[in-house]
Amino acid sequence: YLAKLSSVGSISEEETCEKLKGLIQRQVQMCKRNLEVMDSVRRGAQLAIEECQYQFRNRRWNCSTLDTLPVFGKVVTQGTREAAFVYAISSAGVAFAVTRACSSGELDKCGCDRTVQGGSPQGFQWSGCSDNIAYGVAFSQSFIDIRERSKGASSNRALMNLHNNEAGRKAILNNMRVECKCHGVSGSCEFKTCWKAMPPFRKVGNVLKEKFDGATEVEQSEVGSTKVLVPKNSQFKPHTDEDLVYLDSSPDFCDHDLKNGVLGTSGRQCNKTSKAIDGCELMCCGRGFHTDEVEVVERCSCKFHWCCSVKCKPCHRVVEIHTCR
Repeated sequence: YLAKLSSVGSISEEETCEKLKGLIQRQVQMCKRNLEVMDSVRRGAQLAIEECQYQFRNRRWNCSTLDTLPVFGKVVTQGTREAAFVYAISSAGVAFAVTRACSSGELDKCGCDRTVQGGSPQGFQWSGCSDNIAYGVAFSQSFIDIRERSKGASSNRALMNLHNNEAGRKAILNNMRVECKCHGVSGSCEFKTCWKAMPPFRKVGNVLKEKFDGATEVEQSEVGSTKVLVPKNSQFKPHTDEDLVYLDSSPDFCDHDLKNGVLGTSGRQCNKTSKAIDGCELMCCGRGFHTDEVEVVERCSCKFHWCCSVKCKPCHRVVEIHTCR
């Protein structure tokens, strides 16, 4: 819901936190104690939605949002692999945005990671502003995970959500990279200084999308007095902290089903020549598709004219648009 707000820059008073929809009371309390961080939380939520919609743009479920709570509809209230991805990418988005705000000097509570200093075994000098991923991850853990821990983290769904939240943060932590700058005469790179940087968020999305495709169906078990999630099929190898897990099978997302928050694929564009999920046969669930011809006007035969202009001719072409019935 925070992602739907145009800005939370107006959250400069503690009373405003009470008006934010979708937060539990302990998150409201965190909001009051961390007013300056809330705009980063909003940006992280927006980043998560945008990345989710990019990764699933060619799937039956395309991560569409609603103007109600929850913004993803009832899809995330069920223990499906889609819910697993949403929790992971949301947790990662908050950690990423808070870390970025630290490094850019937006927050008084944190800055660059000063623990990365001195020389390295590879021969370069640690310098510059290393991303303070430890702070971003810690804030994400506190703010995101508190929802599940407040319910008592022993239910199947709470264990699933906590696991996927952590998998989202691991997708950043395990893909941190070293960036360097050369120093010396004429770029000779006599020595170089380096710093640790987060991967692009698109890389995080790609990693979690792969984890979604290979997600493990799990069930609750007890190890001593501790409740844990184990693969439902004992022949599958145990999942790691980086993998996504789910409890319930997903609907087919073919037909409009408001009760379960499924929008269906009617009206969605499909690829006539593809045999994959974006192809018309699978995307349209066998219902068939409509074909429309659309005239597209483009610039072509562009020529540079001395000194300062480029002139192009309009080119017309007809393209076919296929949409599911």
